[in-house]
Amino acid sequence: MLGSLTDSLLDISASLMNLFVLSYALRPADDDHRFGHGKAEALAGLGQAAFIAGSASLLAFHGVERIINPTQIPHSLFGVWVSLFAIVCTLLVVAVQYQVVKRTQSIAIKADSLHYKGDILLNLAVLVAVLLNFYGIGYADPIFAIAVAMYLLYNSWDIAKESAAHLMDKELPDDEKAQIVLIASSHEDVYGVHDLRTRQGGKIKFIQLHLELDDDMPLMRAHNVADEVVASIKEEFECEMDILIHQDPVSLALGNTPVNS
Repeated sequence: MLGSLTDSLLDISASLMNLFVLSYALRPADDDHRFGHGKAEALAGLGQAAFIAGSASLLAFHGVERIINPTQIPHSLFGVWVSLFAIVCTLLVVAVQYQVVKRTQSIAIKADSLHYKGDILLNLAVLVAVLLNFYGIGYADPIFAIAVAMYLLYNSWDIAKESAAHLMDKELPDDEKAQIVLIASSHEDVYGVHDLRTRQGGKIKFIQLHLELDDDMPLMRAHNVADEVVASIKEEFECEMDILIHQDPVSLALGNTPVNS
C-alpha cells in the first residue's frame, strides 16, 4: 500500500509534466523550429521512463526491507476496498489513454499509460497480498511488490529506448519503409525509387526520397507525379507526414549519360 501511494504521487508529477510538454510539442512549426516541436514528446518519454524506474526502485527497496523485517498488516478489509476503488479509477484512465495512443502514437502518453498499467498491477498485488495476509501469509505483500517493480523496470527500459530512438532520428520500421517504396514505385510514371530517408518527430513522420522519372517528362508533369505519390503514401498511412520528394531523370539514376535531343 505504501508503494502504491508513492507511485501515485509520482504519477501526479509525471502527468503534470506531460501536460506542459505535450502542449509545447503540439505547437505548429515556427521560424525557429521549422520541423515542429515534436521531439519535446521524446524528452517527456525519457522523463517518464526515469519516473517509472525511480518508483520501481523505491518499491523494490521497500519490498526487500519488508522481507527482512516482516510486519503484520492491520485493517485488511479497509485496504481491500481502497485497492478496488483505485483499480476502477485507473482502468478508466488507461482506457482513455489507449484510445489516445491508438490515434496519435504519442510516446509521452504511451509512457504515462505504462505507468498507470503498472498501478493496476500494483493495486491488484496489494489486493491479493492483503487478502493473503488476512489468512496469515505475510510474505506475499513484499514478494508481489518486488515482482511489480521488476515489471516496471523492464518496461521503463523499452520506453527509454523508444524515446532515445526518436531523439536520434532512427529510421522508421523496415516494413513501413518497404511499404513507402512499394507505393511510390507502383505509380505508372515512376521507374524507380532511391535514397529513401525517414525519421519521426513526435506524431509527425518525415520522409525523403528520390523518384526516377522519364528524362523528357515536362516539369509540370514531374511535379504532379510527385504530388500524386505523396497523396498515395498519406492515404495509406493515415497519419501526419512531412514528405519531401526529389525528381531524378532515370538515365542519371541509372548512372548513364543522358542523350541530347
